[in-house]
Amino acid sequence: MRTAIPLFLLFFTCLTCLSQESLDLNYYLPQGISYKEDIPTPKEIIGHEVGEWHVTHDKLMFYMQTLAEASERITIESRGETFEGRPILLLTVTSPKNHRKLENIRQEHLALTEEGGNSLNTEKMPLVVYQGFSIHGNEPSGSNAALAYAYYLAAAEGPEIAETLDNLVILLDPCFNPDGLQRFAYWANTNRSQNLNADNNEREYHEVWPGGRTNHYWFDMNRDWLPVQLPESRARIHTFHKWQPNILTDHHEMGTNSTFFFQPGEPSRVHPLTSNLNQELTAEIGTYHTKALDKIGSLYYSEENYDDYYYGKGSTFPDVNGSIGILFEQGSSRGHIQESENGLLTFPFTIRNQFTTSLSTIEAAKNMRTKILEYQRDFYTSARNEASRSKTQAIIFGNSKDASKAWHLAEVLHRHGIKFHELANDMTLDGKRYSKGYGYVVPMRQKHHRLIKAMFEKRTTFKDSLFYDVSAWTFPLAFNMDYAEVNTLENIGSEITELTDVSGSIDTNSNYAYLFEWHEYYTPKALNMILEKGLRAKVAKYPFSLEGKQYDYGTIMIPVQNQELQPKELHDFLSTVAQKSKVHIKSVSTGLTKGIDLGSNDFDPLKKQKVAILVGQGIRSYDAGEVWHLFDTRYDMKITKIDVSYLDKVDLTKYTDLIIPSSSSASMALAAKGSQKLKDWVMQGGTLIGYRSATEWFEKNELIKLKFRKDTLVAKNISFGAKNDFKGAQVTGGAIFQAKLDRSHPINYGYKNNRLALFRNTNIFIEPDKDSYNNPIQYTDTPLLSGYISEENLAMLKGSVPFQVQKLGKGRVVVFTDNTNFRAFWYGTNKLLMNAIFFGGIM
Repeated sequence: MRTAIPLFLLFFTCLTCLSQESLDLNYYLPQGISYKEDIPTPKEIIGHEVGEWHVTHDKLMFYMQTLAEASERITIESRGETFEGRPILLLTVTSPKNHRKLENIRQEHLALTEEGGNSLNTEKMPLVVYQGFSIHGNEPSGSNAALAYAYYLAAAEGPEIAETLDNLVILLDPCFNPDGLQRFAYWANTNRSQNLNADNNEREYHEVWPGGRTNHYWFDMNRDWLPVQLPESRARIHTFHKWQPNILTDHHEMGTNSTFFFQPGEPSRVHPLTSNLNQELTAEIGTYHTKALDKIGSLYYSEENYDDYYYGKGSTFPDVNGSIGILFEQGSSRGHIQESENGLLTFPFTIRNQFTTSLSTIEAAKNMRTKILEYQRDFYTSARNEASRSKTQAIIFGNSKDASKAWHLAEVLHRHGIKFHELANDMTLDGKRYSKGYGYVVPMRQKHHRLIKAMFEKRTTFKDSLFYDVSAWTFPLAFNMDYAEVNTLENIGSEITELTDVSGSIDTNSNYAYLFEWHEYYTPKALNMILEKGLRAKVAKYPFSLEGKQYDYGTIMIPVQNQELQPKELHDFLSTVAQKSKVHIKSVSTGLTKGIDLGSNDFDPLKKQKVAILVGQGIRSYDAGEVWHLFDTRYDMKITKIDVSYLDKVDLTKYTDLIIPSSSSASMALAAKGSQKLKDWVMQGGTLIGYRSATEWFEKNELIKLKFRKDTLVAKNISFGAKNDFKGAQVTGGAIFQAKLDRSHPINYGYKNNRLALFRNTNIFIEPDKDSYNNPIQYTDTPLLSGYISEENLAMLKGSVPFQVQKLGKGRVVVFTDNTNFRAFWYGTNKLLMNAIFFGGIM
């Protein structure tokens, strides 16, 4: 058997591990415990000691698979693949006797959250702990600690580990973000010297853009627990609802000069739907972390900086689901060794803190087992009681012109195990039309009552004016859904247990023309397929009616004659388009309409688009990734990523559109020379689209003429100690606002209402143009729908415009003050970008 080294030798190892020459697994492991000889150590499998090199995901995977084969305490599964094809692993760790009845344990555990759960005896019931590591790939100490932690769980011997595994089921997720971890490990390892260099200026600690934090499409996946738009998120949310864990831990890193943080966070920044008892239990669990970190001499803090507000984070999502979420933040070495305010910070040291708090978590879970199980049971009992007292019986949502967006919101509910029904019949509420097949009913009296409230509520008053993340995420607003709370279930249809995808359709053959409205979410995909095929298509600039059907602004017309395809071939191709893009295509036999005829000059011809996006150092990778993801995964459109570093060498004339996401002006390595290149290209007919801070850069470099409203707030009677709070209160970190639309403008084609909810997280305020027709999107006089904004910023927002387009030569310059593609779940405003691309030339 293997035995841990004595404490005095461990101390010596700590002093000398900076060189890593004497680094040993015992640096991490608790003392006085023997380990099974037949369980391989990480070094025996991956070829290096934990912390000597950054583990790549392939090696991490291989070790976990080897461990599962060697240990009767561990089973392993792959729950899918990342965008880059890496498996999304989960280890289930418990005692062999628990493994033999694991499904019974799971079913009994879930029964605790259902009606009748009060009859169950928790005295012998195992508690479920979900421990996840490194959702940000360049915060690697978590996944590297998972190597040592998994070894400990598989190999440790003695009554303590036996009791722990008898009383717990541990769901060990060794890497929340396989693609990001692989990318960062490659960077850190390829820049590692034999003589480790702690100089902060060393290249090892300055990874190239976009860095390893994000997944393949550059998403921060720690914001996707609630929207579940990414494969990694969908895997872990499936596991979460499959098991309903009692505790979920989320191991992160923070700045190099920080120490170690564990929750609870800021007491005044907790979501109102999170109970006081949840925070009390979190604090009690924290006492175990305190004891463990004190024992190894590590500095730490709690109840500062981080909050429990946005339910889309791993540490907060559990709190609205009857669980306890815990965030760990370790000061990061961002490589192998780095200077810090607290002395030399080594990679092994960061791993040891993560390992230590992994152990303290399961110690707390074991000792607080019945208390935490009863908390979970009481959470769901009280939620059901709360639902039974609610006047609101159900929420109805839908879009009578867009089945796909409604379906995608239903898909999110389905992934969270929320029950919903189809509409029994078409209906009208508050002037809004809800159509069967285009809308859904969510009864409030169900298990996930509080989760539904968290997703659908609008909130505009808060205890605190500081937020670590967004202050609003109201899902029906994000999806541009009509929705209403109702106090009756009289129009509720059958419950939907299997969510069947939306399908498209086409009428019979036509020898004249085909039409489809622009309302459906996937119409840009359909139009792109048509134009890529070399077919002629036109867009209607005005509404009309034909053969008993009303057609709105933006209707697409495909004439049959003078096309590359014969009529039968054209119909067959459009049938494929309809199915793949889920749109409904109508065949018509005449061009005579009520309104503009099909041969009118008010049908503008459309051209195939070739779109590029600027990426690279200084560009906000989140924003760029969201655009890339939208084109690539939603609309099947090619988009060329052009790096800032070689833009000056690119022939832009081959592109119809260039998108510049938010960026720091200093980093737009373009300066005057770059702006002139862009200006020349636009004047020749290109469409330049800028987001967020690019708006101000465009104006400064005379690409567009804008007037901004600027903050004149001066601090009065504010102490130095209150300075950060004063400044923080002026940050619009993420809220939702209402704008009025001019639906006749091409930027608004496909929107059936004259009001639109917009996400906003900047303080860029553009004055409206003097001519009203140049302000097709304008904030109302009472714009705040949900979330926090300071009184001063709200005053500047009223009546301002989030969008402007101006001609420049033969081309157009388009600006958006905020991100219309936020975190992939803001389906409601994705079409604004597509309208700018396809219809920019007629704006």
